[in-house]
Amino acid sequence: MNLPNKLTILRMILVPVFVALLMLTESGAMQLLAAAVFAAASLTDWLDGYLARKNGQVTDFGKLMDPMADKLLVMSALVGLVALGRASWLCTMILLAREFFISAVRLVAASRGIVIAASKVGKAKTVTQMIAILLLLAAPSLPALELPGQIALWISAVLSAWSMIEYTVQNKEVFRT
Repeated sequence: MNLPNKLTILRMILVPVFVALLMLTESGAMQLLAAAVFAAASLTDWLDGYLARKNGQVTDFGKLMDPMADKLLVMSALVGLVALGRASWLCTMILLAREFFISAVRLVAASRGIVIAASKVGKAKTVTQMIAILLLLAAPSLPALELPGQIALWISAVLSAWSMIEYTVQNKEVFRT
């Protein structure tokens, strides 16, 4: 079990901590703490990938679990924000539908020996989505972040739809029987 894989596991452990902080209280301080836990978990995503590539520690476990940990973190944040009335259900549905669709396409592709790398639009979606979530998490304590958070969430939804179309067009061989 190398350090990048341990960071992936840490991110998964942080998800219920984050959800508890987000959902168990409306206190501004606890919401900021939830934002801090989300930010720390998000940073482990970048760090585990960086370390795995830099140190030649890419593993099958990491290839499978890293994206799962990311989706678990982001989906829990989006669903939690919708439940609290702080994020658009429509944006969240677009983002979640894209994640399920791309995951399914990648699984089918992998079963055929095809690796689908993340696109630039997909990476931009991820960054925008993380920023949106952080802004919306901090907005109860810092109300000026609400509008930028909502705008960033809508931008991430547009980028999400765009990247889903891009993945479909660029990987049409995956859809052939």
